[in-house]
Amino acid sequence: MKRILILFLLLPFLTFGQTDKPNKPNFGTSVKKFFKYSTFYGAVSGGNSISDVDIYSVSNGLSKETVATPFDYSAAIGVRKIARFGYENKANTFYNGTEQSWGDDATIGKVNGFEFLFEADWTRQQGRSFFNQHHFLRYVHDHFIVKMEYLQNGVADIQYYEASQRYRHKFGKKFSLNAGLVQRVSPAYGYDPLETWRLSNGNIHYTSLAIDEGYSVNFNGVGDIEYLDPSGEVVATSTEVWEAVVVPTVLSDYVEKETNKIDPQWDHGLVIGFDFYHFTKDFWLHAWGNAYPLHLDIGSEYSYIQFNDGKQWLDYGGGLVFGYKFNKSLGFFAEGKYNKYWNRQWHAFSIGMNYIIL
Repeated sequence: MKRILILFLLLPFLTFGQTDKPNKPNFGTSVKKFFKYSTFYGAVSGGNSISDVDIYSVSNGLSKETVATPFDYSAAIGVRKIARFGYENKANTFYNGTEQSWGDDATIGKVNGFEFLFEADWTRQQGRSFFNQHHFLRYVHDHFIVKMEYLQNGVADIQYYEASQRYRHKFGKKFSLNAGLVQRVSPAYGYDPLETWRLSNGNIHYTSLAIDEGYSVNFNGVGDIEYLDPSGEVVATSTEVWEAVVVPTVLSDYVEKETNKIDPQWDHGLVIGFDFYHFTKDFWLHAWGNAYPLHLDIGSEYSYIQFNDGKQWLDYGGGLVFGYKFNKSLGFFAEGKYNKYWNRQWHAFSIGMNYIIL
């Protein structure tokens, strides 16, 4: 995926580098033209997380243990060249990567031509760390759209690469439809490594699985039992602790290990989309959507269509940005996006009102 993204990033340079005078290379001019008006940014922000928790115990006299949660932070780095829509205000003097730019997810930008975004951020929230990255390069024309995108959302646990080539038909200046081919690469979503361990009653034979993974069980008489991890360390001395604490970790590690053995899966299909954009200073509406109704069965053992009983399925995503000012004082806004790919969902929204006392 990284090689494809690098190659696609170089395509504009190769395109712009073509000239009627082959003896006069203009690569430097091409680079300058490609990055003109783009913004490189990097920033780190942070703050305190949830408060520490005191845990008391009386098993060996009164004792107190404080469970501390490390501070939250976000570190972002990126470069972007995306024309702002009319409803997007650049209130900050500097761009730090934490801004919510709803229009970035739209298939079509405000202007035709090349636009791109390459961004990565590392975050920690309430003691849990996530890595997110979003990269895309698109070329929009009055009659066609070409786009390549890579998304990894650590919070939503979704990761995929997508390329699409679409025909675009405009109905006036505000509304357009598009349709074409799409190629997606993703982890083997739908694959369940635990299925081979599932019993006829639907439960998992978890102890046999753990033993197969190197765990062991020692019976030393009635009521005396030890559960040992692959290194020989005792991890539980009762069935209750084994089932409540150790087994969930065993299953999680097993699923991650087996899933990582599967190569990324290709999905070739059809994509249909629309885009609508209207803006005035008192009323604006931006809506877009994409549907993936048809998928090619390429015979891969771990493709999603195999886990869907060989049947077609519908993936879709879209967004909406709406704002209306009733008068000089009162205004209402609603913004959001929703995606469902391979039966995995991620979304965000914001809704509210402003009232200015004059």
